[in-house]
Amino acid sequence: MNLPLNINFSGKVVVITGAGGVLCGTMARAFAQAGAKVAALDLNEEAVKKLADECKAEGHICEGYKANVLEHEALVEVHARILEELGPCDILVNGAGGNNPRATTDNEYHHEAAEGQRTFFDLDADGVDFVFRLNFQGTLLPTQVFAKDMAEKGAGSILNISSMNSYIPLTKIPAYSAAKAGVSNFTQWLATHFAGTGIRCNAIAPGFLVSNQNRALLFNEDGTPTVRSKKILGGTPMGRFVESEELLGGVFFLCDERAASAITGVVLPIDAGFAAYSGV
Repeated sequence: MNLPLNINFSGKVVVITGAGGVLCGTMARAFAQAGAKVAALDLNEEAVKKLADECKAEGHICEGYKANVLEHEALVEVHARILEELGPCDILVNGAGGNNPRATTDNEYHHEAAEGQRTFFDLDADGVDFVFRLNFQGTLLPTQVFAKDMAEKGAGSILNISSMNSYIPLTKIPAYSAAKAGVSNFTQWLATHFAGTGIRCNAIAPGFLVSNQNRALLFNEDGTPTVRSKKILGGTPMGRFVESEELLGGVFFLCDERAASAITGVVLPIDAGFAAYSGV
């Protein structure tokens, strides 16, 4: 992987949740390549173990841990293992998150809904609650556990993963949009709360990336873009999707204690201009 910035994270312990996915898995590989000791956390243990093995084969330091970001005691147990095997956390990337079909409408506009489709009035309360818990509590709980290391040392960086739909909500996904807006707000709260401790807290707001989770929403079976995909690209000034590796420059910059020493409470869009475009 060609790293975007020549930043050396040697000696730093970086904990990344959601590292079993493409986005945070890419971040884990990048931090390991930049010299960090990486703890890759995910509910999918097989995925993070495979990631760790691949990093080790390249001569880097990375360990994979099964962890549920919604279970405080489980995170405490994983934290203890990381302390023993890698050391106290210097950088925390809260990458776990996602949406759920039960919290998604089938149509953008209610008046277009056909019989049998899921409307706003059919949204499942448990599904909505799960999305909020996964994105917000899944950011809060790991921070409670791992930021203690930073507070004790008087230094550290927390990076949350928000979304460009935290600025303007996307159609169909009300719970996910609102939850990510909460993550952005919580980022600013943490930045203020920890301002006197040496801990900085920032976030990135990725634009549209193509992943295994959303590929069917963006492309038809023949590989042509869907109607929704055309809308996205039409509303993106650069006219393309964002690649996962394009997030790394912002991630490295915000997490580096020298380059961004006075930057805290910032939510950085990395979205090919989507959030900046008014539509005209």
